[in-house]
Order: sequence, then C-alpha cells, then structure tokens
Amino acid sequence: METDSIKPSVRPSLSNPLVLAATWFGAGYLPKAPGTWGSMAALPFAWGLQVAGGNAALIGGILVVFALGVWSSGVFMDLSKSHDPGAIVIDEVAGQWIVLLAAIPGFSAQAPDPILYALGFFLFRVFDVLKPWPISVADKKIGGALGVMLDDVLAGIAGLAVMMFLLNWLG
Repeated sequence: METDSIKPSVRPSLSNPLVLAATWFGAGYLPKAPGTWGSMAALPFAWGLQVAGGNAALIGGILVVFALGVWSSGVFMDLSKSHDPGAIVIDEVAGQWIVLLAAIPGFSAQAPDPILYALGFFLFRVFDVLKPWPISVADKKIGGALGVMLDDVLAGIAGLAVMMFLLNWLG
C-alpha cells in the first residue's frame, strides 16, 4: 500500500534553488545533528555581513533569510511531504544570526569578537534544543513554514537576551 509519507532515503534535490536555500547550501543534508551544521554554516555569512556593514547589514540579512526561509521551507515540506524535517536549517540561520547581533557593539562595520561568536553559537543551540517556554509553544502550536521559522527566531531572541545580560553584567 502506498503512503504519502517521505521515505528517509528520499530527499528533494539541491538543484532546486529553494531546496538549496532551505538546507542552507546542503548543510541540512549532512549526517547527524543537521541543526548544529546549519548553525555552524551560518557563522561565516554573519561574520561577512558584520564586517561589511555592521549590525545593520546583519539585521537586513535576518529579514531576508526569514522571508526566504518561510518560502523555501514551505516548498521543501511540500516536496518532501513531511512536516518540519531536520534537513530544513534556514531557520537555524535566522535564529543564529539574531544572537550574533551582540557580537559587535552598535552598528559600525567591524570584525566581531570570536569568543562572542562561540558564546552566541552555544547559547543559540541550547535554546534551540531545549526549547523552553515560549519557544516550545511556538514549536508545537504554530504549523507550516512560519512555525518552522518562528521557534528558531524565538530561540535566537532568547540567546540574544542572555548574551546581552552577560555582556552588561560582565562589563
């Protein structure tokens, strides 16, 4: 009997530009922990944006990636006939970039602090994996492509808040 569900070995082709975007250039297809791979693959792009245009460029990038993520995630889920498959990691990119807004002060274009990047990576992954409230609510209650993106955006905001608290507390 045929089913509508995707077989684990079947995946949309990276030749489709929206699949390429949803998997962040194929990072979501790497073995084991695709969210971690997606978060790692987001780092050099964020670094380049911040060096070129500071946090203003990174905020612009977050908005573009969020919109592209809603679109490409929807297409990926339609092609794969699955809900929020792990291979979609563009949501990790948006969330990871939000945390990295704390890696440079203000809006000047400059090289971020590598230690703050490592801390931002760690904080985002903790919030993305553990999904404390309200992240867990968004993850469970908001469906579709918007739901795929929103829980990671909230994880990014939570990580940013903790990072800003730590930076202010530590001086």
